[in-house]
Amino acid sequence: MKANGIRALLTMACMGVALSSYAQSSDVTPGGEMSSGAATEKSPAQSDRALARAVRHALGRAQGFDVSGVFVRARGGAVTLSGTVRNSDQIAQAERVARAVQGVNSVSNKLTLFHGGNG
Repeated sequence: MKANGIRALLTMACMGVALSSYAQSSDVTPGGEMSSGAATEKSPAQSDRALARAVRHALGRAQGFDVSGVFVRARGGAVTLSGTVRNSDQIAQAERVARAVQGVNSVSNKLTLFHGGNG
């Protein structure tokens, strides 16, 4: 009885290894070389998130700029700024700072002035 249990466990382990190795995709070209690019390139979503983070970081480092109410979205180099700022000078400042970030192709500035709390 114990021998059958051990044999069954070994069979399942071997099948698991075989299936997992079969399921792994390989980027090998017919010449046997690994193709470059797919594993090292960022996806568009990752690039967009990285660009949005870079713009937000630059805004946070800008002198006198309060980034707490600002939302940054990036898609293919196009950056959209939305949310609120405390004074009108910061609206233009945000656009200037965003345009200066490497990788930004265009800026859509939808920032508005913050008018206070609940009423």
